[in-house]
Amino acid sequence: MNRVRASLFVLLLATALPASADIAVVVNKDSGISHVSRSDAINIFMGRYRKLPNGHLALPIDLTPLKARFYRALVNKDLATVNSYWARLVFSGEASPPQQLKNEAEVLELISNNANTLGYMDSAHVTSDVHVVLILGE
Repeated sequence: MNRVRASLFVLLLATALPASADIAVVVNKDSGISHVSRSDAINIFMGRYRKLPNGHLALPIDLTPLKARFYRALVNKDLATVNSYWARLVFSGEASPPQQLKNEAEVLELISNNANTLGYMDSAHVTSDVHVVLILGE
């Protein structure tokens, strides 16, 4: 009887916890960019430089609901550390943080209308309107 309860508990726990999909870094499908290295993504999203692999100005965007997962997967830092890092850069005038968007529909719209925008979203929600250039696993 205890085995049945334990099995049932494991089954309930597995179905109650949502599975996290990978995070897809995406660009405009007509940007001509086929791939962004992890190093390039770190440098762009952390404000070290603002150029895409094709040499154009990069306009990075953050997806607020996914931001903590993204930075944990990208640079293995928690959101408080990332926000503190950006506060120092902004205060010193060195850089400004990525634009913040509230949902994936906004990300898709902005990237679809701007060839220089680089963003991210849950890989399960990627559409044909954007091109995936990097996948970050958890």
